[in-house]
Amino acid sequence: MGETRVSPDSAGLTFVESNLAIAAIALLIERLLGYPNGLQHWIGHPVEWMGKLIGWLDRFFNDPPTDRLRGTQALLVLLGITISITLLLTHFLRSTESGWIFEALLASTLLSQKSLEDHVRAVADGLSKSLKAGRDAVRHIVGRDPQKLDTSGVATGAIESLAENMSDGVTAPLFWLLIGGLPGIALYKAINTADSMVGHKSERYLEFGWPFARLDDLVNLVPARITGWIIAAAGALTGGASGSAAVRSMARDAPNHVSPNAGWPEAAMAGALGLSLGGPRSYGGRKVDLAWMGNGRKKLTTRDITDALRLYNIGLNVLTAIVILGCVISWTA
Repeated sequence: MGETRVSPDSAGLTFVESNLAIAAIALLIERLLGYPNGLQHWIGHPVEWMGKLIGWLDRFFNDPPTDRLRGTQALLVLLGITISITLLLTHFLRSTESGWIFEALLASTLLSQKSLEDHVRAVADGLSKSLKAGRDAVRHIVGRDPQKLDTSGVATGAIESLAENMSDGVTAPLFWLLIGGLPGIALYKAINTADSMVGHKSERYLEFGWPFARLDDLVNLVPARITGWIIAAAGALTGGASGSAAVRSMARDAPNHVSPNAGWPEAAMAGALGLSLGGPRSYGGRKVDLAWMGNGRKKLTTRDITDALRLYNIGLNVLTAIVILGCVISWTA
């Protein structure tokens, strides 16, 4: 693979070199600019397009509610459409000079560094004004009942969402971008979006959504653990945080999480900041007892959200530095 050129007419980069360059540029673009509001109002967002397709597949294959076989059929259609479109785009872009730069622009729309920070910071800003404002802000990023949350509950929800979505919204799409270019990141986002829409255990989706949920678990298996280690590295570089405590927390608590993946970044974040995340909470009026991540302070404040955001940004710096270093090594080797 190291000697295979993308195209005689391209910039002369190998597939791996192109993916590294695309990833580095996409990370920088999205972190600085996010997804432009004007573009959002004009054409929507690629994830919204995926959501409309998934909604159609749900109506076509699962109305009335069906079984795992129909869910698998819907999943295969989703993957087939996604990979067909993105392979055509990639073939066209990589056959033109500097086409990989436009591929980076497209890939940047499927990363969520800036939007995740904006949503979590809005919780901190709201909570600094009033509990009601904090609840109103946190309802956009958590599934639990916000009206039942006190100040600590709002802060806990924001930090848990930050940790879990650092994996789902940044590390995992970046991981699959590095492996498969634009088709890789698009396939990941299609799977992850479908899981959030039909992968939950409601009566309608218990069987139909099973293939989506299991595939989402699989594609997040490695990225979630990478995210935990990135948070641990950030903890070692952040004053007032601890990388070693993050590692201990992951080893002790992550396997106890109800999700095979979410516990790794959550436990790392809790350990690094000396907090306890997880524990009992309410979903749709039903109390759910979840394992604790970390063994630190349980009463959280607005300041803890700010500290978590600082750790998150240092983690993004570490992640970006690794990708840029990979570019330098691949180009100079």
